[in-house]
Amino acid sequence: MSLSPYRALLRLRGARNLLLLGVVARIPMSAAGIVLVLFVEGTLGRSWLEAGLVGTATTLGAAIGSPWRGRLLDRFGLRRTLAPSIVVEAVVWSAIPFLPYQGLLVAAFVGGLMGLPIFTVVRQSLSVVVPEARRRTAYAVDSIGVELSFMAGPALGVLVATQVSTTAAILGVGATMVLSGIALVVANPPTRSEQLAGRRVGRDVDAADVVSRSAPVSPSDAERALLEDGAVVPGPADGAGGGRGVRRPRMLTPAILAVLGAAAGVTVVLYGTDIGVVAVLREADAIGMSGLVFFFWGLGSILGALVYGALPRAVHPLWLLLALAVLTVPIGLADSPWTLALAILPAGMLNAPVISSTAEMVARLVPEHRRGEAMGWHGSAMTIGGAVGGPLAGTAVDAVGPWGGFAVVGVVGAVMALGALGAQSTRRRRRAAHALAA
Repeated sequence: MSLSPYRALLRLRGARNLLLLGVVARIPMSAAGIVLVLFVEGTLGRSWLEAGLVGTATTLGAAIGSPWRGRLLDRFGLRRTLAPSIVVEAVVWSAIPFLPYQGLLVAAFVGGLMGLPIFTVVRQSLSVVVPEARRRTAYAVDSIGVELSFMAGPALGVLVATQVSTTAAILGVGATMVLSGIALVVANPPTRSEQLAGRRVGRDVDAADVVSRSAPVSPSDAERALLEDGAVVPGPADGAGGGRGVRRPRMLTPAILAVLGAAAGVTVVLYGTDIGVVAVLREADAIGMSGLVFFFWGLGSILGALVYGALPRAVHPLWLLLALAVLTVPIGLADSPWTLALAILPAGMLNAPVISSTAEMVARLVPEHRRGEAMGWHGSAMTIGGAVGGPLAGTAVDAVGPWGGFAVVGVVGAVMALGALGAQSTRRRRRAAHALAA
């Protein structure tokens, strides 16, 4: 595997700084969920169900708010979009430790609705500062950053909550979220190509990058299959302002829906795998070994991202989802921590590639002036998939045992991938038949 794509990417100063900022900014986001669970179940003395409902409220708010926040990012720019989020996050997280449970549910929903759109900002800005030929590598590195954030965040959150207090952990999450938002506002990474014009491009890219930034990239067979299903293209009056009185092109084309389906499918599988791992370890009376298993899972994802980011051509996201789903089913056969850690490694190697390939494809299918909204839909799809995957796996575990959690999300993920691939094939055959008839 050649590392030259990564060396070329990291020479881009804007991309390097943005990727690093993305890792740091996501740490408090990744810690928020477990900190709230510990607060509700431990400090407030509520049930696990009630603790889970707080997470559901946050998820629901984020799913609704993500496309809307992305649209604001397209229309008003980064600083004007982030400023209200910073204020709301400061108020919400400062109030949470002192609210009754019912008020906490409302605060969790508002926090999710107005949360910092860090995933959207980072991925949209990467599509601007990185030449198209290098986006696969950039999104793969971003996926590695997500893995690192979600390794560090929950561990730090639990450490503060157990060694100091859950109130201190909540206030710490809020403070670091606000600081992350301020850092993004100060850095102000570009979300439109024209914003690069006033910056010293020569410090960030070499001459080849300047040419490749505007040069078309020949799509692979996988990309062409999606592009044939239609992309959002600007009409005569569909500029940055959209054109008053002119209908904007449809965002959710068949091609975009296929990518969003893959994004939702991967989180169905991942969140279900999360539940399955805990169930297997609890049955084996080895819950203390969960860190080992999740380390192997994260290691697999990082290795997979490194390989995928160095590939010269894209792989269809739906084929990657199908492979992930198929490899997830046999994980349930593991009956000990070490066999579970080894069984989860192959599936883990596909986690980051599926996510990075869907983000890359969204950037290819959607014009720049609507990419924030599209990335928002991408985030919502992943959020909704996660909200479905956890309860689905939990129901299967209760019904048939730990192996059922892996089996059900693996089958669902495979059905989603095969269904979308079949629908795409049918549309292409119909178009070919219509072309012949004409």
